[in-house]
Amino acid sequence: MKITAITTVIEKIPLRTPFITALRRVDAVENLRICIHTDTYNIGLGAAPATKAITGEDLKSIAHTIKKHIAPQLVGEHFELPLLLSKLHSSCKGHSSAKAAVDMALYDLAALSLEQNLVTYLGAQAQTLESVLTISLKSPQEMAEDAQKAYARGFSHLKVKVGGGDGLDIERIEAVRATVPQARLLIDANQAWDVETSHAIIDAITPLNIELIEQPVIGSDIQALKEVTQKSSIPILADEAVFTLEDTKKVIDEKACDLINIKLMKCGGISKAIEIIKYCQTKGVKCMMGSMLEGPLSITLTAQLVMAYREAFSHIDLDSPLLYKKIPTATGLIFFNNTLSLEPDDFYYCYIVRCADNTYYTGVAKVLDKRIEEHNKGKNGAKYTKARRPVHLLYAEKHRSKSAALKREIVIKKLSRLQKEKLVALQNG
Repeated sequence: MKITAITTVIEKIPLRTPFITALRRVDAVENLRICIHTDTYNIGLGAAPATKAITGEDLKSIAHTIKKHIAPQLVGEHFELPLLLSKLHSSCKGHSSAKAAVDMALYDLAALSLEQNLVTYLGAQAQTLESVLTISLKSPQEMAEDAQKAYARGFSHLKVKVGGGDGLDIERIEAVRATVPQARLLIDANQAWDVETSHAIIDAITPLNIELIEQPVIGSDIQALKEVTQKSSIPILADEAVFTLEDTKKVIDEKACDLINIKLMKCGGISKAIEIIKYCQTKGVKCMMGSMLEGPLSITLTAQLVMAYREAFSHIDLDSPLLYKKIPTATGLIFFNNTLSLEPDDFYYCYIVRCADNTYYTGVAKVLDKRIEEHNKGKNGAKYTKARRPVHLLYAEKHRSKSAALKREIVIKKLSRLQKEKLVALQNG
């Protein structure tokens, strides 16, 4: 199997309500979806959101990095995952979100080529996960109302965004707790407090049964984080303080936090996350698997990584699809309240054939060779192709479910003839 091309496309996914933190407001997920094409029917998929507030990357810069720095290192190479990962991560400095998208696509391709999901590929079994749901930063009353609505919908594990800079953070937390007294609560300050403010707020909210506080102080100030952690009665989670394995070693060695928040977009993908997970396990430090506001593809792959290393995680924050205006289907994940579970794989092909009259026909099949034979000889061929025999297979993609293949069929059918020809060329290199 040889890599023939890497392509990208931008997706925009509306949110149910605006996502508001101390750092930003977002009304829709902006996501770059990438495809690693090969000279086989296997295509690896990955994705990265715009993460400028955290990693300094927007969709334009992510696409540019992939096109100019990463793709030239991978296209034309035969598929050997360790070698390709090495080439990827040495292709340029930084650009962790761009690398994460390609890294996860390489893992997806490795698993797909063996007709496995990522969990199985990593040597584990799928299981149900429970994710927090984020309550965005607003006034205390509005946040209490949002928490009440979320709890009524079945979301009992909530992450409360604070850091308003208006002196109302204690009121926000108290209002939410009073409204949903039975809910599990996490607090995320997004670096908005200083040490003194952190101590004051922690003292005030200690009786409220808070499970952890995420990144109370600026990420670059490890000493401030250490001071807060050592005096806090509530566990402190390092987020923006930890991007890489080296960052992880530093905060753990300094005893600057109690837990580590891993995000693929910060660390550079699945391979780098695994390095951090394994190091934390050797030190007895639990992790949270976090996420940015991401598309469903990257959340699906991240969830499978958590399933493979479930014992390493005390908390999971993969709620992006739960915040969408419409929860997606055909992604590989099943969402029910706070829980995420994996759909069983049932591989199908989406394909393009050229008919005798030189027109194109797009279809879906469980057994590709059998379906092409039916188009040419059988009674069960499509009505369109029966009158245009023989047909010749030009292109095919393997998908993990019939619904995903059908969804892709709709997309391909809308392409122009020229666009379909370009798609066919991607598989032929």
